[in-house]
Amino acid sequence: MKQTSSSSLFSAIVETSFGAIGIRTEDRLVREMVYLPASFQGKNAMDIISERAALQVERYLSDPDFQFDLPLTQLGTPFQRKVWAAISEIPRGKVLTYGDIARRVQSAPRAVGQACGANWFPLVIPCHRVTAAGGLGGFSHHDDETGFHVGVKRWLLAHEKVAGY
Repeated sequence: MKQTSSSSLFSAIVETSFGAIGIRTEDRLVREMVYLPASFQGKNAMDIISERAALQVERYLSDPDFQFDLPLTQLGTPFQRKVWAAISEIPRGKVLTYGDIARRVQSAPRAVGQACGANWFPLVIPCHRVTAAGGLGGFSHHDDETGFHVGVKRWLLAHEKVAGY
């Protein structure tokens, strides 16, 4: 049965092959994007910004080379924003490890992993393109290899035609 009670938290919900993406807007900015399980049903956009975000998510889902251009709320610590900027530079079809990003921002892989998990705008800031040195790694503060979030990461990497995932 599809969930509707929690959908009031979101300004729009886009159904996907792996579940759904909830979009929250506030003050004419995208405030948050969340991966949701398939139990959530789609929800039409409630405002112009959530409509724009939903359309861009749909464009990405049909074309992994699509480049997002959304007004995002300024969130996160200076360190998190530095990590997110480094992640945003990873091109489609490529992955870097937590260690690679750590070297770029002069930090430690675990701190990079924490910043990845704190990402408010998945897809827009493609933290799915960051993997562990020895494999896929976790995703959105989840590291169960068979769990929903890691499944989303696998789907996104396959969508972007990253070999081996």
